[in-house]
Amino acid sequence: SDVQVISTAGQLTDHYNPTYKTINLSESVYHQRNAAAAAVAAHECGHAVQHAQAYSWLTMRSSIVPMVGVASKLSNFVIMIGLILSASGSVLGNSLFLLGILLFATTTIFSFITLPVEFDASNRALVWLKNKNMVTDQELEGAKDALKWAASTYVVAALGSLATLMYFISIFLNRR
Repeated sequence: SDVQVISTAGQLTDHYNPTYKTINLSESVYHQRNAAAAAVAAHECGHAVQHAQAYSWLTMRSSIVPMVGVASKLSNFVIMIGLILSASGSVLGNSLFLLGILLFATTTIFSFITLPVEFDASNRALVWLKNKNMVTDQELEGAKDALKWAASTYVVAALGSLATLMYFISIFLNRR
């Protein structure tokens, strides 16, 4: 009851902001009245419900956001400096490269913690759409499909991050 739904500029800008307790919907989602818009809005509402119910995965993800913010800004820079310095056999370079890998690992862990949060929000959305008869059975199938593909982007991002992390680790181990 204390969450506000607002329209935000841009496309794919839909998100729930737990700090301000706002569900931010892109203009197209906010102003359209169709199953896809309802699915996206319901998904973001799912995050608000997760927040209200202290959903453990969301709580864990929220607790590491500050650390991930720092790690994501520094990791590539520290990795590059470490690689450059370690090319000349510098111990400092190897240490910086390892630090960069650890920073990058933080972002990789975050991407995997995000998966249950997103899947749960989508599941909550689909239950709500069905139970409140917001969409027809055919539209519900379309909503399921749309939310499944949206969730797939998080899976691909997590796997891509893991692959990159493994690549950095293999470079580090081969330099030792």
